[in-house]
Amino acid sequence: MSYNQLNPEEERVIVQKGTERPGSGKYYLSKESGTYLCRRCDTPLFRSSDKFDSGTGWPSFDDAIEGAVRQIPDADGRRTEIVCASCGAHLGHVFFKEGLTEKNVRHCVNSISLSFLHETTSAVVTRTAIFAGGCFWGVEYHFKKVKGVLSVKSGYTGGVIDNPSYKQVCSGKTGHAEAVEVEFDSALVSYETLAKLFFEIHDPTQRNRQGPDIGTQYRSAIFYVDEEQKRVAEKLIGELKSKGYHVATSVDKAGKFWYAEEYHQDYYAKTGHQPYCHIYQKRF
Repeated sequence: MSYNQLNPEEERVIVQKGTERPGSGKYYLSKESGTYLCRRCDTPLFRSSDKFDSGTGWPSFDDAIEGAVRQIPDADGRRTEIVCASCGAHLGHVFFKEGLTEKNVRHCVNSISLSFLHETTSAVVTRTAIFAGGCFWGVEYHFKKVKGVLSVKSGYTGGVIDNPSYKQVCSGKTGHAEAVEVEFDSALVSYETLAKLFFEIHDPTQRNRQGPDIGTQYRSAIFYVDEEQKRVAEKLIGELKSKGYHVATSVDKAGKFWYAEEYHQDYYAKTGHQPYCHIYQKRF
């Protein structure tokens, strides 16, 4: 992941976990409509609709964009630090049960840790996720229904030959998995939300198969494009294992994604059929 260049004061707060003086930040009293981004990596973190005046001297939000902010208990056990889930930049601290808003949460954030996109100029921040969970027809079908998902393409990845055909992949000799490439707006839906859905629309305990489809090409796998996606995938697998699921899903670094033949794209929309082995089951 590439980072924005920081000045010395930004380094002090964002990297060295410092704090700006109360009342000194440019976003403390801001009431403009838009999205607050991580100053270091431009990941959308907070919406202006969740901002409120806490009277503390720092920008305060009673909610964060899902999956965008990570909480880390301080070593002294007194406070909980919040960091950007994508790059680990220090944002501030989070406090609970103060009675300041109905949500009873205050994300106390340093202005210097943020940048701002006005509502009229905010651009879509597009990210990519790759999942393999059996026949790509059904996986594609479910992801296309998610708000914030911009496109879903069926294809092949994880194999040893270039530009494989469906027939070659089905032979089980190329090492590819049937997978989907999901392009999504990270301001509307988080990677963690998509990864949770992945685990809920197929059976992650089945090895090299999904329902009636058998073979390594139907294996369960997450192909991560950065270290944060890897962390999220491994965290969710850990949660499932703690609930008693014997998870067979592999977590692999993403390689070349080859688009499948045109007749595989939007298969169920074209045929009017329904997925035969992908049924939603809540696991989280």
